[in-house]
Amino acid sequence: MIRNRSMPPGVFIPELAYRDVREAAAWLCRVFGFQERLRIGDHRVQLVYGGASMVVIEHPSESPVDAATHATMVHVPDVHSHHARALACAAKIIVPPADHPYGERQYAVEDIGGHRWVFSQSIADVDPIQWGGTLFSEQEIV
Repeated sequence: MIRNRSMPPGVFIPELAYRDVREAAAWLCRVFGFQERLRIGDHRVQLVYGGASMVVIEHPSESPVDAATHATMVHVPDVHSHHARALACAAKIIVPPADHPYGERQYAVEDIGGHRWVFSQSIADVDPIQWGGTLFSEQEIV
């Protein structure tokens, strides 16, 4: 694959629409810990977190954001400290941190554009069979 310095890192790169791109990018950096990678005019901002990326794009003003139909999940090293940061910034917490039988500690938050985010921390290596999952491949994606 050809490396392109104009593209953010990652295989999957969510693009989330906001009415004010710069305000949203600043909020995501301050509240969730993203870092701005590249600004493209006033209509796009690439953000990075760890080895992953997302792009803040301009939202057409006439169409609504439907947060109930999607979410972006981000793996973080410590859900409790990430949650504390979001709370300190007065973010709208939808679901407080909780441990789940599939080995993850997660919380959900709504951002200033109405998008739902799930932040997840691995707390145990759990065989999916133990919680009702069906594993088809143990291949690690690199």
